[in-house]
Amino acid sequence: MLDELRATPEVLYGLGIAFGIVVLLTPAVGGMARMLGAVDHPDSRRLNRRPIPRLGGLAIFLGILVPALAFLDLSGESRGVLLGAAIATVVGAIDDFRGLSPSAKLGGQLLAAAIPPAFGVWIDHFTLPFVGVMDLPAWLGVPLSMLFIVAVMNMVNFLDGLDGLAAGVCAIAGATYAILALSLGKADPAILSAIVAGSCLGFLRHNFFPARIFMGDSGALCLGFILASVSIQGLLKTASTVVLLLPLLVLAVPIIDTSFVVARRVKHSQPIYTADRSHLHHRFLNIGFSQRRAAVTMWLWCASLAGAALATRFVPVREGGDWHLWNTVVAAAIALVAIAFSVFVIYLLEIVKLMNPRIRRRVAEGSDTEAPERRTA
Repeated sequence: MLDELRATPEVLYGLGIAFGIVVLLTPAVGGMARMLGAVDHPDSRRLNRRPIPRLGGLAIFLGILVPALAFLDLSGESRGVLLGAAIATVVGAIDDFRGLSPSAKLGGQLLAAAIPPAFGVWIDHFTLPFVGVMDLPAWLGVPLSMLFIVAVMNMVNFLDGLDGLAAGVCAIAGATYAILALSLGKADPAILSAIVAGSCLGFLRHNFFPARIFMGDSGALCLGFILASVSIQGLLKTASTVVLLLPLLVLAVPIIDTSFVVARRVKHSQPIYTADRSHLHHRFLNIGFSQRRAAVTMWLWCASLAGAALATRFVPVREGGDWHLWNTVVAAAIALVAIAFSVFVIYLLEIVKLMNPRIRRRVAEGSDTEAPERRTA
């Protein structure tokens, strides 16, 4: 791993430059958002208690774009990823500023998701356990890739509900993807993933509770788009059997959150795009967590799952038909930590709620009260 890092120092350069650009640029973007009126005003249904500017995603995108132009090979796939990210950011910015109907927003997301396949970033093959390499024709692989990209964009957008939450989760995912892609010899996806991690860390300087700016849909759609694209470019299109599971582990928290929310809305015959307070972060607040504590708890949960993904890649438990005892013990211990943390979260959100009548009442009142999806990060 160290050899790959020494051979690709742009991974660290990109992370550092993205961090610095976003830290310096975000206050200016916040001032511009106030001038344009792109501001979340407090009301009975929002968590913020003072006007907070949106459009922080513009700073995030510029923080990604500058080092990407400097360090990536723009003659092929990476150009398509950056172009699609620009379209996703514009769609989100228009929604932040003017507001878009669900159909228009979905159309913009599909347009952005169609760009990477046009430049070769689509799932043309993957490897399944006990089956081997499976080739996908374009008529199947391209739509599946677009569906995956749009799904991750919306997962990040759904997760964007507490100060610092989405930015922290995306920073963890970006850093994890960078390490995995680097180990697989995928230089451009590794560099871009590290740049995403650096831009998210820089944005947290202004967005962690109490936030001074929200990333808005412009940031959530941009980050979700890039994370989905680099996972296709750097992980899914490999000959490694286990790699197929890694993006799902790294993104498990937003996947679980989105699945739970969509299932609840379908159960209650509500449109999927209808906002409510059934997200995991709302449920943490309902049981008495502060915004800061809820965000950190979900970061740690995401980090435990990312650690399991890294262990799956770097701790070989069986090579050449022989089991390695200590590697197996280490991998099992890391997996148990991730499982234990997941059980702990379920305990907090379900068992604690059932044990306390006041919390049950608060949860019932909160879940029945519709609230807009917070445009924080």
